[in-house]
Amino acid sequence: MKSILKTAAALVIGLGLATGAQAQSVLNQILDAGTLKVGTTGDWNPMSVRDPATNSYKGFDIDVMTELAKDLGVEVEFVPTDWKTLVNGVVAGKYHVTGSASISPSRMKVAGFSNSYLSVQIMPFTGKGNPAGLNGTDSINKAGVKVATTLGTTFEGLVRKWYPGADIKVVEAPARGFQEVLAGRADVFVTSNIEGATLAKKFGIEPVPGVETPSSTPIAMILPQDDQVWINYVDNWVTLKISKGFFAQTKAKWGL
Repeated sequence: MKSILKTAAALVIGLGLATGAQAQSVLNQILDAGTLKVGTTGDWNPMSVRDPATNSYKGFDIDVMTELAKDLGVEVEFVPTDWKTLVNGVVAGKYHVTGSASISPSRMKVAGFSNSYLSVQIMPFTGKGNPAGLNGTDSINKAGVKVATTLGTTFEGLVRKWYPGADIKVVEAPARGFQEVLAGRADVFVTSNIEGATLAKKFGIEPVPGVETPSSTPIAMILPQDDQVWINYVDNWVTLKISKGFFAQTKAKWGL
């Protein structure tokens, strides 16, 4: 068996040499450096939350990436980023992979994705007690209703698509759309059911009533688009960890 594996490896190397010099995979870079660099925003509760006092992170994504680094046999380094530069960071090589992000056509044009391991529903939320008296999509999609969203997020694109008739207010990270609603500067923001549930417990925000529940949106890690070796490793790792129950346990830990 060992001789067969050696022969197969030699053939792969030979094919690589025959087709000319090729860029080293991110996987090799990680193993050589002993560090997995992960881009994370630190502002998506309970996926990735940054503690400014200690500059440390916690959340579902943090547990997943720590486990990935552990299985790679390397250290994990969390690299701060924001939503508008999240994809650019992985394309430019500032980090090897990102935490969870919605799979979208615009992102797929320039970056790769791992297999999905979680789905979310994206929906509109309003303040505690629904102070604007909103009910249904038509009540949001009209002049005078202020819809806040964060620049560069998937939510921004959906807000523009769903509510073109509303007064759309775009804020830049680290500001978030929900903060505008809490401060009374907006009536609505859009986010995932995951974050919405967390914010409901903490601040009492509510889903806008009468809005049809949208279909689920898969989320996954963002990876360099042209590095199939690294993509294959992460895809197979996700499959293995799902089968072993790791993702189910981690979801339960964070209430997902």
